[in-house]
Amino acid sequence: MKKYLPKLILSLLIAGGFSPLVSQAQIPATSVSPSGYGDRQFDMDTIYSAKRIREDDKMYQIGVWRRIDLREKYNMPLYGSGDTKSNGIVNQIYDAIVEENALEVFADEDFTQPLSIAEFQENFWLNATGDSIFSKQLYYLDFKEDFVFDKHHSDMVFDIKYLELVMPSETNSNAGQKTIAFIRYKDFYNHFKDHPDARWINFQNQARSLTYDQAFETRLFRSVVRKFTNSEEALIADLVAVDHPNPEMQAYVDALNFEYKLLEYENSLWEW
Repeated sequence: MKKYLPKLILSLLIAGGFSPLVSQAQIPATSVSPSGYGDRQFDMDTIYSAKRIREDDKMYQIGVWRRIDLREKYNMPLYGSGDTKSNGIVNQIYDAIVEENALEVFADEDFTQPLSIAEFQENFWLNATGDSIFSKQLYYLDFKEDFVFDKHHSDMVFDIKYLELVMPSETNSNAGQKTIAFIRYKDFYNHFKDHPDARWINFQNQARSLTYDQAFETRLFRSVVRKFTNSEEALIADLVAVDHPNPEMQAYVDALNFEYKLLEYENSLWEW
C-alpha cells in the first residue's frame, strides 16, 4: 500500500485541478522580471527607451516634448565651461557621432531617414546662409518623453524616447529654428553611462560630477514644455489665440499650467 500512496496522492491532486507544470506556466510576466513562461505577452520598448516598462503595466501615458535652454544658470553644468563650451553636452554628442561613430542620427522623429556623417556635419556647422557657427551657439536641446504611470511599481515615470539637436533661429540667421538631428535616447544613455570625459559638471565639487545618464535620470536640468499630446498635434505656442497681446508669455504660462496638472495628477493618485 505504501508503495502506491505517492502515486495515489498525485492522481488526486491532478484530478482536483493542480498540476506542477500548469502552475509553472501561469507565472505572470512583469516589467521587473519578464518571464519566459506562460502565454502572456510582455511587449516593451527596447529601441528608444532606457527603461524596462512592460506595455501592459502602463495605466496612464501622455507624450511630452520639452526644451532645455543650456544658457540658463541651472543648466550650466550641461552647457560646459569656458568660452567654447567644448566640454559641454552638445559638443560631446558631436564627438560621439563624428569622432567615435557611436550614435546613429536621423533627420526625422520617426527615425526613417538616417543621416550620413557628412550630412550631419553640414547641418551642425552651417546656418541658413551657409555661414559657419560655433558649438556654443547650439544652446537648445529638445527631447520627447512619455509621462507614464507604471501600475506594477505604483510609480510615475518620465520615459525619455529621443533627443533633438536644434539650431536656434538667431544662430540660423533668423531664418527660423532648424532641426540638426534626432538621436535615440537609449543609444545616448548606453554610450554616455560609462564615458570618462562627458560629464554633468559640478562646479562646486568636480569630484561629484555626474555622467549624462545620471543627470537625466535624476532630472538635473530645467526644461520647458513645448508640446503635449493633443488632437491638433500642435505646439503650446500654436494653441494661443492669434490676437493675444503677448502670445509668448501666454505660451509660457500654459506650459507651467500643464506642468502643474502633471503634479496634480500624481498627487491625486494617493489621496484615496
